[in-house]
Amino acid sequence: MMAKDHNILIPWDFTPVAEYALQHGFKFAEKAKSKKISLVHIIKSDKEYDEALKKLEQVASKYRGKNGLAVEAIVRKGSIFTTIGEVASELEAELVVMGTHGLRGMQKLTGSWALKVIVSSKVPFVVVQEPPNETDFKDIVFPVDFKRESKEKLNWVTYFYKNFAPKFHIIKPNTTDVGFIKRIKANMAFARKFMDSKKVDYEIHTAEGKKSFPIEIMDFAAGINADLILILSTKNIGFTDYVLGAQEQYIIANSSKIPVMVINPREDLTKFGGFY
Repeated sequence: MMAKDHNILIPWDFTPVAEYALQHGFKFAEKAKSKKISLVHIIKSDKEYDEALKKLEQVASKYRGKNGLAVEAIVRKGSIFTTIGEVASELEAELVVMGTHGLRGMQKLTGSWALKVIVSSKVPFVVVQEPPNETDFKDIVFPVDFKRESKEKLNWVTYFYKNFAPKFHIIKPNTTDVGFIKRIKANMAFARKFMDSKKVDYEIHTAEGKKSFPIEIMDFAAGINADLILILSTKNIGFTDYVLGAQEQYIIANSSKIPVMVINPREDLTKFGGFY
């Protein structure tokens, strides 16, 4: 079930992208009528705690009361790769909004680091690289492939439908694999039936099939000036995925700097069921 306070968690590292994430967090909070934003900073040793909390409290107090929101400061000792997810679970956060630096130059590993943080939690992450646009989420790219877990993303279609009333741009891969075609068709039928039942505005597109599907997703999203890409993380992701590059990390760090919501497959959702 969703958290009663609709708490939004913002990982905070005192960089501009953390500030961008907070601004996005305020937008989500305003539309979804969230009551609380929590800022979490991860430290490596106990001796850093007092100074870190003092600095984080200064940030929290600056924004406390904005739009009637409670803003709290949390400092935890641990690793960003596991502790952020642990805090999100403890708070029963609705979602985590996290800033990242993309895949540029010496920072090219940052996309994989972000993915490693994301898969540590059942809570969905929205990953951002820039401040929010003045407009709301009006155009959302919704990739549908052969994975059964794609159905889980439909839970968040309802969230955006209720709060932002966007148009969803469903994009499916262009493949000649008979097995994949059959599973893609089944997922497409499920998505269309769901969206039709909610009277959600959507369009269906087929990728050209000339490039890898993740690249075609990013090209398509950039071409329509999308406000968000809604994807699912690889189930049971392992070390080789980080080394070789799970496709999500490239979408997360897309060069167009489009926000990306990443939903982690839930073991307790063997079939579709709504949260809302």
